[in-house]
Amino acid sequence: MAFAAPALGSTLFSRFSRTFSTSSPILSLTPESTSRNMASGTQTATLAAGCFWGVEHLFRKEFGQGKGLLEAKVGYCGGNTSHPSYRAVCSGDTGHAEALKVTFDPSLVSYRSLLELFYRMHDPTTKNRQGPDIGTQYRSAIFTHGDEQHKIAEEITDKVAKEWYKQTLSTEIIPAGQWWDAEDYHQLYLQNNPSGYECPAHFIRSFPPLS
Repeated sequence: MAFAAPALGSTLFSRFSRTFSTSSPILSLTPESTSRNMASGTQTATLAAGCFWGVEHLFRKEFGQGKGLLEAKVGYCGGNTSHPSYRAVCSGDTGHAEALKVTFDPSLVSYRSLLELFYRMHDPTTKNRQGPDIGTQYRSAIFTHGDEQHKIAEEITDKVAKEWYKQTLSTEIIPAGQWWDAEDYHQLYLQNNPSGYECPAHFIRSFPPLS
């Protein structure tokens, strides 16, 4: 995907070229958000775990269809420029990470559960990399919304490092800054493009329940 870095390999260039070849229409609203109103008790979680197509796909599969996920958008977070484009983020010069922002109902799914899936579905031990995708835009990060989320993120990350991966993780835990929606064709990408690129690092790992 990072077109300026030839070391990333043909797989990554294939992913980048696919993003501009699709003609599939993308709706700006997700199925969950169009079918129900947002309740006042909803919360937001913002997570980065590599290619945002795969992250969105797995979160919708696990928590969509009435299981707590109300809305999901892919976009850019953690950077230092305004209105970043996909091409600019791919260069690695904007400081942004490809990320997923979800609105969820905490009466149906807890923030802890979201973080446990986050740590199961990507490799947090590889800094600035998920599978063949290499660069700071693919870093592992939890962008927290408030002190309570920050505390929970630190607790879960410590447990995951000790009980699951048994090593120090590369995941950043920082307050969420400005969010920028990705271009429309990125939203629901793998749903609209079933043969589109999927990162081989994105799958649900089998771990025992955290203590």
